[in-house]
Amino acid sequence: MNYRRKIIPYVVVYILLFTVSSAFSQDQDFDKVQINAVKLSETVYMLLGSGGNIGVYAGDDGVFLVDDQFAPLTKKIKTAIGKISDKKIRFVINTHWHFDHVGGNENLGEMGSVIIAHENVRKRMSTDQFIEFFQKKVPASPKGALPIITFTQDLMFHLNGEDIHVFHVKNAHTDGDAIVYFQTSNVIHTGDIYFAGLYPFIDTSAHGSVNGVIDAAQNVLSIINDDTKVIPGHGSLSNKAELRAYVDMLISIKAKISKQISGGKTLEEIQKTKPTQEFDEKWGHGMLTPDQFVQILYKDLSMNHK
Repeated sequence: MNYRRKIIPYVVVYILLFTVSSAFSQDQDFDKVQINAVKLSETVYMLLGSGGNIGVYAGDDGVFLVDDQFAPLTKKIKTAIGKISDKKIRFVINTHWHFDHVGGNENLGEMGSVIIAHENVRKRMSTDQFIEFFQKKVPASPKGALPIITFTQDLMFHLNGEDIHVFHVKNAHTDGDAIVYFQTSNVIHTGDIYFAGLYPFIDTSAHGSVNGVIDAAQNVLSIINDDTKVIPGHGSLSNKAELRAYVDMLISIKAKISKQISGGKTLEEIQKTKPTQEFDEKWGHGMLTPDQFVQILYKDLSMNHK
C-alpha cells in the first residue's frame, strides 16, 4: 500500500529513537528529532516524532489533536501542523497519562487549546507516580498541563462534518486509556493499547493488564473494517489485519505463561522456556526484549493466580 511505503524511512528512525532509555527518559536531544506528517485522509494525519504517535484532524472548525509527545517538541509539532492547517488547535485528547503522550499539554494549554482526557488521566497527572517496571518516578504535572475536561465512558465531537468518537477502555495499557475513532474518515487512534510490530509495554503499576489490552484491541476490531487506517500508540501505521495478528500473539503468549504459572514455575524458569519464541522475529525487536515482555506478563498474570 502506498501510505506504508511512504513512511518506512521515518519508521526506521522512529524505532531507533524509541528505546527504553529514550521513551521513559526526558533526557533526550530533542534538537535532532524531526516531526513527519503522513496524510491518511483529506482531513486526518499522523505525526511521527519522539514519543507516542500523534493524530491530527484539521478542518474549517479548527484542529483536533490526539496526544502531544514531549514539551520540547511543541514548537516543531506546531510547525508541522501549520503546514497542514492555519487554524487554531482547539482540542487535545490525551489517550493516557504517560509523559511521552502528554508532555506538550502545558504548552498547548497556554496557547488556548482545551485538554481533554479520561478522569483517571487527570488523577494520575495530579499526583506523583511511579512506573515500577522502569523504576521511574514521575512527578505531578503542573496545573496548566492537567486536562480541564474529563469523562468516564465516552464523548462525541462533531467538527466540520467529522464525527469523532472518544471512548474509554478499562485497565488496558493503564487505567485511563482512550480510543479515538474518526468515524467519517475511517481512521482510529488506539493509544498505547497497540504497539504495532512491537511487544507492548503494559503499565501494571497504573492498573494496566494484558487481559484489558486484549479486550480493548478486540473492541477496536469489532468496530473497524478492512479499510480502516489504524494509528497505534507506537510503531508504524497499521490496519485491521495487523491488529488481529497482534491480538492473536497476545492471546497465545498469555496462555503459555498462564499455564506455567499454574504449574508453579518461577519467572526465570518460564523465561528459559522462551514462550515468545515463535513471535520474536516479528515483535521482538522494539522497545522490550522478549524476556522483558515475559516479565511484565508474569507479574500481571501472577496477581490473577493468587
